[in-house]
Amino acid sequence: MNKKNKIGVVIPALNEESSIAAVIGDIPPIVDVIVVVDNGSHDRTSELAEQAGAVVLHEPKRGYGYACTRGIHHLQSMGIEVVIFLDGDYSDHPEELPDLLTPIIEENFDLVIGSRMIGKRDKGALLPQALFGNWLAGFLINLIWGYKFTDLGPFRAIKMEKLLAMNMVEFTFGWTIEMQIKAAKMMLRTKEIPVSYRKRIGKSKVTGTLSGTVKASIGILSCLFRHASKKKL
Repeated sequence: MNKKNKIGVVIPALNEESSIAAVIGDIPPIVDVIVVVDNGSHDRTSELAEQAGAVVLHEPKRGYGYACTRGIHHLQSMGIEVVIFLDGDYSDHPEELPDLLTPIIEENFDLVIGSRMIGKRDKGALLPQALFGNWLAGFLINLIWGYKFTDLGPFRAIKMEKLLAMNMVEFTFGWTIEMQIKAAKMMLRTKEIPVSYRKRIGKSKVTGTLSGTVKASIGILSCLFRHASKKKL
């Protein structure tokens, strides 16, 4: 892959001291800057991320989308042209990052989703409620907008200009599905590629609890139906 763009990584993190250094350490050197956005940790996440070579930012408003937005603004100020998102719990495989970048850099795709559904995942890495939720969301997006997605996976790459044009407004559980819905509504060139997925280090903040699962489900479906009821972004 010939690098033609400035590339940045955003890693939202909440109490990931056991995994954050490993995540950063596995990111290939093709990346220009790594930003870890601490979303209110009370452990050594920030300290260890900084020691591992990341730029550490702090976002006091709790929510995945808030953390991502904080990181995006920083990368935008640095002239970053392609943004990659991945989790800080070491469930994603950062070494597969070039696979997400290739379609954007060499084939001019706008958004590339790393799909755990079509990739290799460890047994038990995705709980049944997550598997069903991903299937349902993909089915509804295809039904309403005609775009096929198999996953709402966090490991994804997108052109900065397209991301900014989306004017993202879902700052908690609806962040990933909002991006995919808006990609469909904007008729962007999207692609899914298989990615590997392993059991996370630590407990999931979303599907690891009943309350988290319920809140995430409500947030995702609410976002989907709001967009289905209006034509504009």
